[in-house]
Amino acid sequence: MFLKNLLNTWNKISLVKQIIIGLVIGIALALAFPTQLSGIVILGDLFVGALKAVAPVLVFFLVMSAISQHKTGQKTNMKSIILLYLLGTFLAGTIAVIASFVFPLELTLSESVSDITPPEGIGQVLKTLVFNVVANPVDALINANYIGILTWALLLGIALRHGSEGTKSFLADVSEAVSQVVRWVIKFAPLGVMGLVFNSIATNGLKTLSDYGMLILLLVGTMFFDALIINPIIVYTATRKNPYPLVLKCLKDSGITAFFTRSSAANIPVNMRLCDELGLDKDTYSISIPLGATINMGGAAITISILALAATNTLGIAVDLPTAIILCVLSAISACGASGVAGGSLLLIPLACSLFGIPNDIAMQVVGVGFVVGVIQDSCETALNSSTDVLFTATAELAEKRKQNKA
Repeated sequence: MFLKNLLNTWNKISLVKQIIIGLVIGIALALAFPTQLSGIVILGDLFVGALKAVAPVLVFFLVMSAISQHKTGQKTNMKSIILLYLLGTFLAGTIAVIASFVFPLELTLSESVSDITPPEGIGQVLKTLVFNVVANPVDALINANYIGILTWALLLGIALRHGSEGTKSFLADVSEAVSQVVRWVIKFAPLGVMGLVFNSIATNGLKTLSDYGMLILLLVGTMFFDALIINPIIVYTATRKNPYPLVLKCLKDSGITAFFTRSSAANIPVNMRLCDELGLDKDTYSISIPLGATINMGGAAITISILALAATNTLGIAVDLPTAIILCVLSAISACGASGVAGGSLLLIPLACSLFGIPNDIAMQVVGVGFVVGVIQDSCETALNSSTDVLFTATAELAEKRKQNKA
């Protein structure tokens, strides 16, 4: 009875608070019993292993289902909105790359990485990219070749746009089922984070915490810069009006809620109400808001870029300008396939890491680091992603009205 009551109490606590508890317990145990409780490390290994297993399948079905559901023929501002979504996501990834060059960080990884051979230049990177694109889809899934997975998901999704409704419904059901498996895995994030933090601190000491602190500052600082500088510039360019009243309203009414729910999908009803309050066209925002929860992922692009470049710094891989530009594009594309569940963008970090020849085992350690900082990172990321769904929907409509008034 006691255990049942304890479990019920635990389940009533939000995931964010659960991860914080796991983080604190992991730190305390590592400081008090660094050698006696070494078995705790297996919790982190199991968590990373489960993520490694489900991530390729998640990316494949999530992207394929999202592309196949797209419908043509509806007269809305969707072209402008999609352009703003893609532009915003690309620019977010770009400023993340710039921030990573200005403030380079290294991560503390548990496994030896001395046997990694960095790519010799942009030619080798492009060659690897092309051959990964044309990889066998089954082989891509087995070997976690995320570039190949993304390519096949996009191609099959486009082809299935002309498929039957039953087929599309089946894909949506499979996508939701895999997402549910991810939710089950992430339920164990507190235990996984406890094991990962215990291993890091017991092995490397409290210096690890300062590394995480700097990583959080870089991630959150870049997201704030994107929300308060880059996005307002985009809005002003399109509308020629002071962007900050709209930007701040979206952050307040949508961003704060998304910060605590940590799910763009869960925040869709909030965004719908905000669009109605702003007097936007329902035929447009009823499509753009759900779509934005899938492809408008500026915060995810920031997370992917910064953690991927932190991995390259850790491994001593030099990143030149052409490769950095490819990373900006790749992070924007991969961010569009980020899962709607908490921590979904972290599962796409291996996609960016594969650009630099970083093995999947090492990339999944970086994902583990992402979950450690995810208590703050993922909340800020979701707030940025979800609030800009409304922001860019409103921007497209205001820009269209401006054109009509000029005409």
